[in-house]
Amino acid sequence: MSTQGILRRPKAAAVVLALSMGLGGLAVKGAEHLGIINPPASLKFADANEAPSRNSFAPVVKKVLPTVVNIQSSKMIKTGMQGGDDQMAPFFRQFFGDDGSGNMPNMRQFRAPQRQQKETGLGSGVIVSPNGYILTNNHVVDGASTVTVTLNNRHEYKARVVGADPKTDIAVVKIDAADLPSIVIGNSDNAQIGDYVLAVGDPFGVGQTVTMGIVSATGRAGLGIEDYEDFIQTDAPINPGNSGGALVNDRGELIGINTAILANGSEGNQGIGFAVPIGVARNVMDQIIHNGKVTRAYLGVMAQEVTPSIARAFHESEVRGALVGDVTPDSPASRAGIQKGDIILDINGKPVNSSAQLRMNISLMQPSADVTVRVLRDGNERNFNVKLAEMPTETAKAEKPESSPEGSMQGISVEDVSARTARQLGLPANASGVVVTNIDPNSTAAESGLKRGDVIQEVNHQPVKSASDFERAIRNSKDQALLLVNRQGSTLFIAV
Repeated sequence: MSTQGILRRPKAAAVVLALSMGLGGLAVKGAEHLGIINPPASLKFADANEAPSRNSFAPVVKKVLPTVVNIQSSKMIKTGMQGGDDQMAPFFRQFFGDDGSGNMPNMRQFRAPQRQQKETGLGSGVIVSPNGYILTNNHVVDGASTVTVTLNNRHEYKARVVGADPKTDIAVVKIDAADLPSIVIGNSDNAQIGDYVLAVGDPFGVGQTVTMGIVSATGRAGLGIEDYEDFIQTDAPINPGNSGGALVNDRGELIGINTAILANGSEGNQGIGFAVPIGVARNVMDQIIHNGKVTRAYLGVMAQEVTPSIARAFHESEVRGALVGDVTPDSPASRAGIQKGDIILDINGKPVNSSAQLRMNISLMQPSADVTVRVLRDGNERNFNVKLAEMPTETAKAEKPESSPEGSMQGISVEDVSARTARQLGLPANASGVVVTNIDPNSTAAESGLKRGDVIQEVNHQPVKSASDFERAIRNSKDQALLLVNRQGSTLFIAV
């Protein structure tokens, strides 16, 4: 049967050929093709002994991957009745009625009690010590009742949280293991814009993933992500689950802990990711391991950005340093002689480029450390020797930089500060100045940052004690006025 089948096929082909002669050459070519035996393909194969491409990051990745782990955390949260009363109300109101205000008093006994529900989270971590210390983000393990670490070789360990610092979003996790592969710690201070970087983690829980990009910026701050910000920005894709993973340079050295992305309404990568520099993370880790907590040094100033307008108001040609808007009484800065209006240029010879950098640099120093602060005052540079102190908890928020706006003096109304006004604003009874009673929200004065309730105490370094003093000072100002404003008990400068 099989032989007859084979023999019939050429006959069938001949019939098709005969019937197709009048239909053009296409059918003829098709018939001819049926009789062709295709020659074997001739392929060229790579030399198995040939070295990898010079442009490959494979050797770097091979070193880094075993040091990056998956972290799964779980915690119990309380939940109420699914859907909530608002969604269930239309159904139950027809049976239980309401009291005329939309409430259903008879419904209370039928409400479901709150229940415990397990919430799980996924993240990444980096082994930094062979005896099991792992760096990750605080938000990966925050509040977790159980933490499970899965290594690159799929071995699982129950882990404990040694400590965490929510202000930098860094946490230290420990597993009971020895001779683990650990990453090489790099120097994040040497990271430059344009350097190649690799982001390694476990995005979306799909498994270890490596993405490549460059350092887009350094020293990113003022984003409102954490209390202390000095981020390395990168365009290496970072997605959910990458949190706590490694940002490494082209030598495989750890320079950052991946922390956040600018999502812009999307859950995925937008090419703008942020990592905590390893210099900051290591400082936090060392304190957690050795002291069980994180302590920060305290200077006692509220610093502002030096904008071009602020620089002009202080008759400075360069936009540099951080402006002291206020000095906390009996603080290290106050005792050393630093005053509001000083522009801090450097600390221990290291230039200060922004108020955020000043705050971060001081926070990384040891309390009780002696530092030299170089400031610009009245056009002259002066050095102050300051003995830092440990930051009091209640003043931590006071050191956040306020806005340093610019604009024109239009659209505001002021009145004298009375004892009653001072009391309402939380100011001393003998406080002087003028309070902003009204401000046009569309005016450039509002855009400058001046707010209703601000107390203007100085104009161009001259005290203002009344509305008439204020009006006179404004008239005497040519193109710009520098205001010293008291806002809720703290002062700041505003260039208008």
